[in-house]
Amino acid sequence: MITVALIAVALIIALISWLKVHPFLALSGTAICAGIAAGLAPGKSVDSFTNGFGATMAGVGVLIAIGAIFGKLLADSGGADAIVDALLHRAGLRSLPWTMAVIGAVVGLPMFFEVGLVLLMPIILLVARRSGVHLLKVALPAIAGLSAMHGLVPPHPGPLVAISTLNANIGLSLAIGAALAVPLVVLAGPVLSFAAARWMPHVRVPEMFTGEARGGVLQANNNDDSSRPLAGQHGGHSVGLELKEQTQLSTAVVRKRPSALVTTIGILLPIVCMLVRAVNESLDPNATDLFSTLIHFIGTPTIALGFALIYAMIFFVRASNMRQSDVGRSASDALVSVAGILLIVGAGGGLKQILIDAGIGSLLAKAALGSGISIVLLSWLVAALVRVATGSATVATVTASGILAPLAVGLSSPELSLLVIAIGAGSLFLSHVNDPGFWMVKEFLGLTVSQTFKTWTLMVTLLSLAGLSGALLIEAFI
Repeated sequence: MITVALIAVALIIALISWLKVHPFLALSGTAICAGIAAGLAPGKSVDSFTNGFGATMAGVGVLIAIGAIFGKLLADSGGADAIVDALLHRAGLRSLPWTMAVIGAVVGLPMFFEVGLVLLMPIILLVARRSGVHLLKVALPAIAGLSAMHGLVPPHPGPLVAISTLNANIGLSLAIGAALAVPLVVLAGPVLSFAAARWMPHVRVPEMFTGEARGGVLQANNNDDSSRPLAGQHGGHSVGLELKEQTQLSTAVVRKRPSALVTTIGILLPIVCMLVRAVNESLDPNATDLFSTLIHFIGTPTIALGFALIYAMIFFVRASNMRQSDVGRSASDALVSVAGILLIVGAGGGLKQILIDAGIGSLLAKAALGSGISIVLLSWLVAALVRVATGSATVATVTASGILAPLAVGLSSPELSLLVIAIGAGSLFLSHVNDPGFWMVKEFLGLTVSQTFKTWTLMVTLLSLAGLSGALLIEAFI
């Protein structure tokens, strides 16, 4: 049965990376076949898959959907721009790389990496162009902030999937992930950017996103055709980038926007709710009084994110004069954009359940424990291998979490949170040509393939290895 599990993982990787099969189809088909090969009856294999799919959607799917709508309202209302402007207004040239790292991390908290990247890229290019600071000193810190939040800190889908699958404490995982993210962003952002600027002194700012500035924020002109490329000239060559529909701002002209304070409150609201619950439970895990019950309720991830979404629909919308139709359009666009992610996550939950029901998980757990490898290191290795092979951080997290779930049984809450961190760090490892993010960064920054390896690939690999080191260091003291 261990052989069946290994073949299943290899088949998933081959289908996605070589045959270009959609991850949902690859995970679903392989999971059901693996269940049959491991001895489950065909009907039982299908039932096991659907049960795992449904349980995962109940635990994670709602969170992903709410988070996506919140992120879209944050972008469409101009709230993210307000935070960026406030930080840039107070930054000098020397502190600009550090400011951009903060911007990337703040904007990256509630947003998918791709959404945050497209939102921030006009700001990155405008700041580099007007300040005269080397492009890499502006871009790498911001992208490092986005990447670290994406891999290590909930409520991003990856960490949420790992937390749900391993039954880890979301508040503790959030606290550890956020604490580790700070030195990681510093290392892979400002520190690396200074070195990269010396390696590649001739990198120039592409002439794109030169549209009209509104409210101090440069925005590309949009129309109803979401497939229209934004084009500019760089070295005599036309640069065209087709923006995904999910990352476009609303077609309505936003003449007003929320203040930086109002926006920051909305972003921090769910994080604070979950942290307060975690602190209260750590002080008195068995408390049943009214106050503790209320704290437990508002700190539930679905409720906390729901409060943030209600806050956004009231304060972001009113401050930006968005119409009700604009709010509905933003929500629809957000849900369309995460449909594929939801299916992938659900299929990963189905694979996990089949591994459990067939007994494969228990055998893998015994084999792994007998190897003598640290469980944190093992978690990172599995996620990193899948990431390198498939180019998808989400697939890496889903697959690694499902395989390692049996190992999590009986572990303490801090140990489970460290597994979440290790899997998240592994999912960032060694991005290359099979990763869409690789090409997005390359085209936006006007880099060559070689330069992208020396900047983007090096940056995410450094984040991954530093994240693993931090998790192993914490493991040594618990």
